[in-house]
Amino acid sequence: MSQTVSILGAGESGIGAALLAKQQGMHVFVSDMGTISPARKRELEEAGISFESGKHSEDQILNTDVIIKSPGIPDTHPLVKKAKAAGKTPISEIEFAGKYTDAKTILITGTNGKTTTTTLVHHVLSQNGINAGIAGNIGTSLARSIAEGPKRDVYVIEVSSFQLDGMFDFSADISILLNITPDHLDRYDYELANYVDSKFRVIQNQQKDAHFIYNADDPIIEKKLEPLDLPMNKWPVSTSKTLSELGHLGGGIENNQLHINTQTEPFTMKIQELALQGKHNLFNSMAAGVTAKLFELRKEGVRDSLTNFENLEHRLEFVAKVHGITFINDSKATNTNSAWYALESMDKPVIWIAGGVDKGNEYDDLLPLVNEKVKAIICLGKDNKKITKAFDGVVAEIVEVTSAEDAVRMAYDLAFKGDAVLLSPACASFDLFDNYEDRGHQFKKAVKGL
Repeated sequence: MSQTVSILGAGESGIGAALLAKQQGMHVFVSDMGTISPARKRELEEAGISFESGKHSEDQILNTDVIIKSPGIPDTHPLVKKAKAAGKTPISEIEFAGKYTDAKTILITGTNGKTTTTTLVHHVLSQNGINAGIAGNIGTSLARSIAEGPKRDVYVIEVSSFQLDGMFDFSADISILLNITPDHLDRYDYELANYVDSKFRVIQNQQKDAHFIYNADDPIIEKKLEPLDLPMNKWPVSTSKTLSELGHLGGGIENNQLHINTQTEPFTMKIQELALQGKHNLFNSMAAGVTAKLFELRKEGVRDSLTNFENLEHRLEFVAKVHGITFINDSKATNTNSAWYALESMDKPVIWIAGGVDKGNEYDDLLPLVNEKVKAIICLGKDNKKITKAFDGVVAEIVEVTSAEDAVRMAYDLAFKGDAVLLSPACASFDLFDNYEDRGHQFKKAVKGL
């Protein structure tokens, strides 16, 4: 008899899981408490998948063999609690999808830099002849990728902590942990330790033939690793230590060169040759370099792909130079740590556009950088009290606006030739915008309208 599957949430992960489950001959039911977009409804109808919106039919859902939930649904949701009590703990779409591929998997997580690193690793592998797909939190679900093809030898998968929370048996061939700083603490009882545990699920089930690449400069990661006796191959990467200081394996920096050693032929490259510049990007490039060497790719090919990579939209994206003023779109910076990296990379006086929906931010760590680099702050949000209080007296001018157009116009008026206008909000976007992409697009449109 066919397995029955209920899927909570009709976003990309939910639809992908539904399509894969249907392909595997299962009876599928999709339930979304909100509205389902016309395009997604059409996909479900064309696949012959039953669905509902605006409610959860609990009896039907709890009576299925497998329950898959959207990463956006917290474990505290009443239906999730009932499912657990009934012995049917909901799983994530990636956990489900992993059972239906024999491809190698690279799982990439961290508070910041996930999307850049995932894209970069995929770029390096693809440019060097590896049949690699890209999936997960970055856009296309792993389930959809497997269901719709083409068949891949490797999947490079970006995973958030929410996705990891629903993964139990999945075992990555290569896991990459970029960094951990406080974020989404509202989902983790405001306990950093719970969030750290969630991120460390990226290495669960890995055995001695698997690989773990991690940030050896991150104090939270180092502290968590200290008592652990892990079976897999460990590759520390540091932007402040040499390879010899790391035990001669992994990735380190010496004489303005990155050095990578994975027991095959060592790899070196000048930092200034990297496509991704800035200290925050150096680790991303090194993690990609270690991954490339684990696949035993040719040095020349790895060097070329790390040189010709093009950065992502909304991540420290150069928009335009208008009358000597540089405009930079970093709308994807939705927490203070991302904004810190953006400010740290600036080599010009900054007009900083910040604000939005605060996720429990603490701005103390930004104070030295803001004091050093920021001439004025433009608050782009409905409630800016926390930002204005944090930086009152630190910068000469703090103004409030409620549209991207007004923010750009105000920044242009405040800036001088040689300055930079940086949109790096440190907050979520959904008070004034659909998402961070919408915020970035409106910013770019306003800049082009100057």
